[in-house]
Amino acid sequence: MASKKEVINSSSIPTPFPVMPFSAAVKYNGMVYLSGNIGMDPKTNELVDGDIKDRTRMIMTIITNVLKDSGSSIENVVKCNVYLKDMKDFAAMNEAYLEFFPKPEERPARTCIQVAGLPLGTDVEIECIAHL
Repeated sequence: MASKKEVINSSSIPTPFPVMPFSAAVKYNGMVYLSGNIGMDPKTNELVDGDIKDRTRMIMTIITNVLKDSGSSIENVVKCNVYLKDMKDFAAMNEAYLEFFPKPEERPARTCIQVAGLPLGTDVEIECIAHL
């Protein structure tokens, strides 16, 4: 018997567009799949000022909140995909990212790639998968 897909909409994500063409997350078969998030403040719908660390912290805070809204948690993340505009920002992004995954034995699998561009000209986007 197939599990039913459940769309999660969360007030924790920014809404920079009049119509969001995606869901914040989707729960299916004991897992929650989060859409990519950028370092945008959900209160202002503006990119966070500062550097890539500041935007990574905002992204990880959004992810933490959406996971909570989904009935999961940051501790349940099994996979992250990180998209960087420039690999020169890899170390700085990691500093902020590791604040959310401080224990080496609990860190999720991860892919990090450089891309040609990201939404609204930002420098980092992160998506993840977690179990419930």
